[in-house]
Amino acid sequence: MQRRKATLTATFSGLVLTGMMAVAIPSYAADSAPAAPPASVATHAKDPQHASRHAKGPKGDGAKKLCHRVPKLERRIERRIKRMEGTVGTPGSIKFLEQRIANAKKAHHSAIATFLGDRLTTRKTLLTSLKEKQPDLKDVATWCTANKNGAKATASPTS
Repeated sequence: MQRRKATLTATFSGLVLTGMMAVAIPSYAADSAPAAPPASVATHAKDPQHASRHAKGPKGDGAKKLCHRVPKLERRIERRIKRMEGTVGTPGSIKFLEQRIANAKKAHHSAIATFLGDRLTTRKTLLTSLKEKQPDLKDVATWCTANKNGAKATASPTS
């Protein structure tokens, strides 16, 4: 009895609030003028110092940050490749998706099979792309170890 009473009270309160909002919002919207953008946004966009600061572009190549992320990226790529090359019992693998397509075709769910087929094509393309990126990332890791993890080099005199 207590639960039923609480449920009815909550439902009734929700309906009352919804009704009040439906009545209040149109009258409020009719009285107000269109809102102008906040002053901070308007002045920020017109600030010449801000524009000149960002017009120059990046100051470096981001090597230090990339070198910091390389081990994490390598692990992510290895995990994804391992998952995609997994068995039928591995969710996310290509074989798992192929089995789902076969099940959809067997059940005569052509729309589902088409959708899953598109996902399969995308997944196979992604696998190829990841395998191509893996050696590039290893080259970056080698460069990072040879160059003090991308620390800025001291300026050498040029003649």
